Amino acid sequence: MSSPRAPNRTNTLVITRVPPRFFEPLFQEALRSHFATYGPLHTWAPIKGFARIIMVYYSEEDAEIAKESNDGLVLGEMHDHPEVVLRVYRADPTPIETSEQQEHNHYLRPPANEKNFLISPPGSPPVGWEQIREDPPNATPLAHDLITALKKLEIQAEQESRGPGPEVLLEPEEGVGISVFVEDCDATEPAVQDEDDEWAYGETAPSRLRWRPTPTAMPPTAMPAVPVRG
Repeated sequence: MSSPRAPNRTNTLVITRVPPRFFEPLFQEALRSHFATYGPLHTWAPIKGFARIIMVYYSEEDAEIAKESNDGLVLGEMHDHPEVVLRVYRADPTPIETSEQQEHNHYLRPPANEKNFLISPPGSPPVGWEQIREDPPNATPLAHDLITALKKLEIQAEQESRGPGPEVLLEPEEGVGISVFVEDCDATEPAVQDEDDEWAYGETAPSRLRWRPTPTAMPPTAMPAVPVRG
């Protein structure tokens, strides 16, 4: 018959099924003081949402003695509350690093204190730090190309509202005088809806109806007949 296996040594213990009233400050202070009598504690972490307390000892021997002494400990009735049985279990060991090990580890560390004022929300600024007076936004005028683009959009909007045709800058009174008209040759004409979409087969396409031959200086002449050889 094989002998029972020795439990794994650990420095971390967990108390489970802790009643809600045990998380009050008075109970927490009494429990921590009680378990601290078995050895110095590195961490005492009550987790009310999971109804448990995690404690970490510096020494595995102290944790083992605390586990054997308190697992199954019965706490009597107090102020009309039923008795409570403490269940203490071993948890995975928690590595405790010395100051020299913490100095040479490769874990992510918080920034140095002199840079804490750059974190949002900022902490206390370093001694001698003064607020810099910043310039107001948009102090310089708009860029030249942006002004040109805005002016072009304004002109196009005026042309669309006015409609096709030249713009009258100066009109004489009672029809007597000089008139000034301006027409923008570079203006883009509004897009005309393609009438070919409604064209029915067998009819002349609207695009061919709008087509006109280009006028020339000379009238069209008949092409000479090409003799056909038999």
